[in-house]
Amino acid sequence: MLTAALLFLVTLLFVIWQPRGLQIGTTAVIGAIIAVVLGVVSIGDVWTVTGIVWDATLAFIGIILLSLVLDEIGFFEWAALKMAKLSGGSGNKMFVYILLLGALVAAFFANDGAALILTPILLAKMKHLKMNPVAVFAFLMAGGFIGDSASNPLVISNLTNIVTAGYFNLGFWEYAQAMFLPNLLSIIASIIVLWLYFRKDIPLKVDVSELPEPASVIKNMTMFKLSWGFLALLMAGYFIGDRYDLPVSLFALGGAVIFLFIANYYKAVKPIMTVKAAPWQVVWFSIGLYVVVYGLKNAGLTDYLADAVSAMAAQGEAVAVIGTGFLSAGLSAVMNNMPTIMIMDIAIADAGQNALAYANILGANLGPKMTPIGSLATLLWLHVLANKGVKIGWGEYMKVGLVITPPVLLAALVGLLF
Repeated sequence: MLTAALLFLVTLLFVIWQPRGLQIGTTAVIGAIIAVVLGVVSIGDVWTVTGIVWDATLAFIGIILLSLVLDEIGFFEWAALKMAKLSGGSGNKMFVYILLLGALVAAFFANDGAALILTPILLAKMKHLKMNPVAVFAFLMAGGFIGDSASNPLVISNLTNIVTAGYFNLGFWEYAQAMFLPNLLSIIASIIVLWLYFRKDIPLKVDVSELPEPASVIKNMTMFKLSWGFLALLMAGYFIGDRYDLPVSLFALGGAVIFLFIANYYKAVKPIMTVKAAPWQVVWFSIGLYVVVYGLKNAGLTDYLADAVSAMAAQGEAVAVIGTGFLSAGLSAVMNNMPTIMIMDIAIADAGQNALAYANILGANLGPKMTPIGSLATLLWLHVLANKGVKIGWGEYMKVGLVITPPVLLAALVGLLF
């Protein structure tokens, strides 16, 4: 156990630190190779892990590619301006509308899509509106939080969702039904808690007349109009794939490639540049880190967690759901939600409590917001902001995250009990 734990901690440390620009995927793969060399995992374990995460990883790449194309044509900037204009100059309305936009983007384009694409757009608009630094911080923290707290409704909304749905063979429609109420409660609770926390920092009035008209930022009107129909067809494809037990990545990645070709035909994007911009390091990160984490499973960590899950299940449904959710949240906050979701999925299956998979997802999606290292989306979010000259310290981040996360998570978990 000691060797596996030390290897995981060192790997995670380098993922967070990224010395001399060492990318997260490279670090994770190096960690995986060392795990094999040290005998922490076997070659067979590597194939097992690849079998678990390949669909999720390819689907994620597809979702990000689709998001990048939409971003190129001005889709997300148009949506952000539309929401801002709808506020009528009310700072409080704008705060709520931006959160609702973040929830929609997270639902259909994943939490990482929201972090990578929506964050720089919102930051640019807030600077254009000449908001003071305190207000900018409030909007950015709220936008970053909703990206994860609203990434529960669909299998495609988060990498953790895709991994767990694949592991427990949860259908697209089955998953959406189970998560509708928990996600709705999570969004409502997020808006309430975030507004209460930041209410003194939100400006009462904002001069939205300073913002350009939404239509003016659309770079290719033909593609913009086509995108609505294409997204509807893609969503229908997910449900059709569910009926015939087809992998999510077939539609997510396949749809993204088709959309990329269409965009190229209408000269809306440069395909090679778009493909290069996709976060390919995430592929290696997912497989590599999961291999390292599988070493913890081999060392017996999942056995301890399975015992804990079984003990909570013996106390009744409410204790099992809430206890599992907060256990997953705590682990995600300190060791990142990517390894947590796999370890907890295995533990839940070993305990014979498959119904708790949804509680695990909620914990793994919301728990990371307590610390800056909790999720890949948060790390990406912080990286995007740092590149834009906005640096948020760990203490500053956790002061907010530790307060607002628990009540929102509790509200979401309660939704699973109905």
